[in-house]
Amino acid sequence: MTTPEADQSQAPRPEERLERAVRAAEQALIEYEIAVETFRVEVENFSRLHEQRLGPLYVRIEELDAEIAEAKAARTGDPEDIRRAEEARARVLPIPGVEELLHGWMDGHGLFPEAAAMLTDQAVRPPERVRPSEEARKLYRELARKAHPDLAQEEAERQRREEFITRVNAAYARGDETLLKELAEEWAAGPVPPERLPSPAEELYARLEWLAQRKELLTLVARELEEGPIAGMLRLAPDDPDGLLEEIAGRLRSDIAQREAELASLLAQD
Repeated sequence: MTTPEADQSQAPRPEERLERAVRAAEQALIEYEIAVETFRVEVENFSRLHEQRLGPLYVRIEELDAEIAEAKAARTGDPEDIRRAEEARARVLPIPGVEELLHGWMDGHGLFPEAAAMLTDQAVRPPERVRPSEEARKLYRELARKAHPDLAQEEAERQRREEFITRVNAAYARGDETLLKELAEEWAAGPVPPERLPSPAEELYARLEWLAQRKELLTLVARELEEGPIAGMLRLAPDDPDGLLEEIAGRLRSDIAQREAELASLLAQD
């Protein structure tokens, strides 16, 4: 026969249910963060590929537009045509100090040979691409779940996890499967995190509120990514983004051919 004291000792603590809710919310937030980060990497990588593949074509179109406008202005001498030519040329002129942003396809002297080759369908070195493998994705998810800073109770442990996750995110963004494996081994060999201690009900409520705010911020980030033009392009061809880029490149080359013909006609009239 159990005594009232024994029954009382076996009864759940008042904040136990709240603690379970907090832990469930933490795990849900981690899964959501993983999904948002994976989507961000995909969008960023496709954006880089888009600029590398199509950037030279857009530059060529702008250059032809400037040359056409200048040819027209030279023929007419009209002030309005001259103004349009000056504006078109200003859009083409390189801006000092931004060459490093152009992903290696032009500098202050114009297009690199490989970029110029892309305009004529010549074979070029494939652009650098970063698409994490399935193994890299698996490693990233496991590390994010195990080492996430939100699972730390002490500030020192949280800081250690934040620094570690920063390295994990950088390796994942590069698709570096080898480094992710090394980081997984490092985490497994690292110090055992302190045992999670029960928190007072007030702190648990505050924790739930913080998790909700974090979820709202992540939702805004995800929405911005989804509404961006690059994500829109990815939705058009999620299974064949390379094919989509090649289709756009074909249309741009057709535009270039039309402009080159128009420019040749203008110059032949001189």
